[in-house]
Amino acid sequence: MAAAQRIVIENCSIATVDADDTEYATGHLVIAGNRIESLGAGRAPEGLENVDRRIDATGHLVTPGLVNTHHHYYQWITRGLATDHNLFNWLVALYPTWARIDEQMVYAAAQGSLAMMARGGVTTAMDHHYVFPTGSGDLSGAIIRAARETGVRFTLARGSMDRSEKDGGLPPDFAVETLEGALAATEATVKEHHDSSFDAMTQVAVAPCSPFSVSTELLREGAELARRLGVRLHTHGSETVEEEQFCKELFGMGPTDYFESTGWLGEDVWMAHCVHMNDSDIAAFARTKTGVAHCPSSNARLAAGIARVPDMLAAGVPVGLGVDGTASNESGELHTELRNALLINRLGAHREAALNARQALRLGTYGGAQVLGRAAETGSLEAGKLADLVLWNLDTLAHASIADPVTALVFGAAAPVTASFVNGRQIVENSRLLHVDEDAIARSTREQAQRLARIAAQG
Repeated sequence: MAAAQRIVIENCSIATVDADDTEYATGHLVIAGNRIESLGAGRAPEGLENVDRRIDATGHLVTPGLVNTHHHYYQWITRGLATDHNLFNWLVALYPTWARIDEQMVYAAAQGSLAMMARGGVTTAMDHHYVFPTGSGDLSGAIIRAARETGVRFTLARGSMDRSEKDGGLPPDFAVETLEGALAATEATVKEHHDSSFDAMTQVAVAPCSPFSVSTELLREGAELARRLGVRLHTHGSETVEEEQFCKELFGMGPTDYFESTGWLGEDVWMAHCVHMNDSDIAAFARTKTGVAHCPSSNARLAAGIARVPDMLAAGVPVGLGVDGTASNESGELHTELRNALLINRLGAHREAALNARQALRLGTYGGAQVLGRAAETGSLEAGKLADLVLWNLDTLAHASIADPVTALVFGAAAPVTASFVNGRQIVENSRLLHVDEDAIARSTREQAQRLARIAAQG
């Protein structure tokens, strides 16, 4: 590390989101190679060697990069549809279109989804992709390629479905895989793409879609596969009251008990939404350290309800934030979820005591890293951790009169990103991506959205 090129950031406010919530009103941070070498109050130490760049960050707040814990990138090309539907009717309306995606569409949609998140401060992203129509190409490879080009740290949750319309599920028959095919393709994806190293840029999780669309066998054998391969597990859980009714009618128990019966609770598991959780469910998640991806905007868009995030946090459940697919959160931005998580949870039982600004920031950073199993490497600003961080410009009309920078970031308008670093490499400058062409991506996503619409209309 002594020989590594250094970047020195000075004269900024810093919210470390470490275990003590350490903050510096005016401080510095030194990047050496792909690691955070040091940080603290005041100016950086004198005499540092190999300083490649100095950044005067006056008027900025430096935080850990945001961590997105749930998304469906392919939905970028079906935004703005079924806007007045609840979850079940929304799925029924959109599955016939989603079942016609191909590699070209998925690559463009992944580019759009990743670009929107990265330019807004996301440094670690994930995608839960579970639609693999027959003959659609290398969809996992397309998504990973888009993430690599954008420059973010990435987890692909390789999803699957084997319960189609003929089995009482929602997806069309040609949009699902067989049990054996799904397991084999998932294992192949893990073996080809998963990197278990400390500074890994690509990891893979095993991720059957939901109780609505997968068999009990796929859940159970998927969990066994993940643990044999040493990777994490992800799925949707307890999203709606309809899911609870479905599980009770089909399996004779609620979603949490059903998941536990199939091996789907544990510190290597995280689930999206978890809106309809009773005290017993929350206790089970806390006991097993099962994580939750909280998606406030999507839950509101689909009228799913308000997740009991304050109760989960009080019980010790790991909780991060998720954008969710952009067919149910058209903005596709995670930094706006900091504010939405705080505001929506204050509509619940805890009212103004539900969440504060620093808790919201922790959900979007350290909480997300914890849920993805990467809290030792990222999610907080600490010496030795990976240099994944964001410089938020709070010296603007939208924020300059708010004295506390964390309050300005969370309660205020979406703050501009002056710089975003992943693995010590800058990927955003002045809210523009450095390594991909945003305008070209916009054109490509529009073309692929129109192409998909034409194909779906032809049936």
